[in-house]
Amino acid sequence: MVNLNQAKSRREDSPQESISYIRQMLGELRQVARGEGADMLCYLIEMAYVEAGDVQSGLRPRSVVHRDRH
Repeated sequence: MVNLNQAKSRREDSPQESISYIRQMLGELRQVARGEGADMLCYLIEMAYVEAGDVQSGLRPRSVVHRDRH
């Protein structure tokens, strides 16, 4: 579990370091969900893990901007 000091230091990390940390935590959560047999939760965490990897490698932007359709 992340303590208060670790959480505060995370806010000071670069965006790239933060995404890397999120991806690492998602990997750990995926293992826990798999061990519990929580298939749907495992799937959703896996999708977030893949998304974080895409953001980390520059394949996707960190934010999605919604534009009006005309």
